[in-house]
Amino acid sequence: MAETIVLGSDHGGFKLKNAIKTHLIDLGYTVKDLGCFTEESCDYPVIAKAVANEVLSSQNKGILVCGTGLGMSMAANRFDGIRAAVCTDTFSAKMSRLHNDANILCLGERVLGQGLAFELVDIWLNTQFLAGRHKVRIDMI
Repeated sequence: MAETIVLGSDHGGFKLKNAIKTHLIDLGYTVKDLGCFTEESCDYPVIAKAVANEVLSSQNKGILVCGTGLGMSMAANRFDGIRAAVCTDTFSAKMSRLHNDANILCLGERVLGQGLAFELVDIWLNTQFLAGRHKVRIDMI
């Protein structure tokens, strides 16, 4: 069975979320899209909460998209057990998984081009957590 990725966005990340959804499906992932479903203005904390709760209950990874990725990360990181990382470069995407075991990737539609966003998603999903001394630090959070 294909790995499931939980997706969510507000109106500011709607187009990029849909592009990422197609990209993930093309790569063989199963996608659980928790909204939003139009470009009509909506509240990002509602979507972040839904994705965070689904990630916590399912142990699947999540991706949140808003205008910058910042609002989504702030809202998602309010939930115990969520480690949401805003990534705008490939090194951060890799390290957020390798050392920080991020379980939600946050991206900004107004900050990233689609090609870079796909590259960040691919790196993030294909990087495994190192554990060891990094696990000790994660447990401190």
